[in-house]
Amino acid sequence: MSPTIAIIGAGFGGLCMAIQLERAGIRSYTVFEKGSGVGGTWRDNTYPGAGCDVPSHLYSFSFERYSSWTRRYPGQPEILGYLERCADKYGLRPRIRLNTEVTAAVFDESLGRWRVRSSSGEELFDVVVSAVGQLNRPQLPDIPGMSDFTGVAFHSARWDHSQDLAGKRVAVIGNGSSAAQFIPRVAEVAGRLDVFQRTPNWVIPKPDAVFGKSVRTVLHRLPFLQRGYREWIYRYAEATLYQALAGGWSAGLLRKRALEHLHRQVRDPRLRAKLTPDYPVGCKRVVIDSAFYPALTRPNVDLVTEPIVRIAPAGVETTDGLHEADVIIYATGFRGTGFLSPVDVVGRQGRHLAEEWQDGAEAYLGIAVPRFPNLFLLYGPNTNLGHSSIVFMIECQVRYIMGCLPHLASRGPMEVRPEAMDAWRRSLERAMGTMVWGAGCTSWYKNAAGRVTNNWPAPTPLYRRLTRAPRTAAFRFAH
Repeated sequence: MSPTIAIIGAGFGGLCMAIQLERAGIRSYTVFEKGSGVGGTWRDNTYPGAGCDVPSHLYSFSFERYSSWTRRYPGQPEILGYLERCADKYGLRPRIRLNTEVTAAVFDESLGRWRVRSSSGEELFDVVVSAVGQLNRPQLPDIPGMSDFTGVAFHSARWDHSQDLAGKRVAVIGNGSSAAQFIPRVAEVAGRLDVFQRTPNWVIPKPDAVFGKSVRTVLHRLPFLQRGYREWIYRYAEATLYQALAGGWSAGLLRKRALEHLHRQVRDPRLRAKLTPDYPVGCKRVVIDSAFYPALTRPNVDLVTEPIVRIAPAGVETTDGLHEADVIIYATGFRGTGFLSPVDVVGRQGRHLAEEWQDGAEAYLGIAVPRFPNLFLLYGPNTNLGHSSIVFMIECQVRYIMGCLPHLASRGPMEVRPEAMDAWRRSLERAMGTMVWGAGCTSWYKNAAGRVTNNWPAPTPLYRRLTRAPRTAAFRFAH
């Protein structure tokens, strides 16, 4: 008999898990999605210019290669369309409950099952798979006076499309990857645009390209070419971008490329100085964009680096005075270290996962947690990639979970052995010491205590090997 499985989230992770269950003939699963449609972060983020900085042929499932991508770097509508097609092709929609938010998952030790509570009630499941992702809860800054602003304010991940920004005075707080994508579009229509920067980012050019009909036709009719192109992108990222993050041979080249990009696009030495970081490349997420710098040089755009004092009724007040605004856009990222929040997860002996993780989230292989049987995570702690496609990691994790499921019927609930978790923790700490993230800068890779909880510190082929290893050595079973 197939186990009953609750999947929380219908983004890349949740859909991948559901598809592999369907392919294995396991249809005793339910996907809980709090939103009104599939797609996860690609459904939520609809700001102008929203897109991906990983090439489209790698930012997709290996088992569902898509030859009709129209650009090298896909935009949000195209990615969302791809995920919707996947949901339709594999017949997932009857088992996806939209507008249904999971609030708690409690392990019932007497039954060896999970009680999953959602907005539609409580149900029992053998397995819970969290696919809530890291980029689903917008992070608003803690700035005094935010509620006093008399204009319109919103987070970039909750873009207010009812607002016409033409001729308006717009203030953007933040300058990360999302801001770099929408600022050029806003600058084209706004009467005045003030970009408030706390820390500059390293920016490298985005070599985008259009895939015309002839290219798409060739990739469709000769699938080995598409496979080869995908493999080349993956190998290039491992050989160059990862090496830069690990302090390898390409670190200097990446820095040189970023500085050349800055000098080529920004002629004003004072503006260039404001945009030049004082930390190693890769310590924060590198921004990949070719339109961001030119937007900052427009006559109607000003880069403000003076510290923000407060949000005033009429705009943003910094140490040099008031910057009046009609609209404030918060491009301040997400709560990326609060894994599984705000779902209340309770394991053995009434242990709350939030309390277990109060010093930083951790999980074996980023997938499983001791004392929380039959709970699996997708895109969990230390699985985010700074150089390649998270879809690759998700597929590895789903394959690992699928390998666990056959043990449940004969051996009962399975949980990670504490000694396996201890060994995993030590190996992560050793690997983290070699990465550029350990430098002095802060970033969304780290929690409030400065501990790196997001990123994977080793080449992805190693993760693939680890997730192909036997499951039984790391787990203990109820029977």
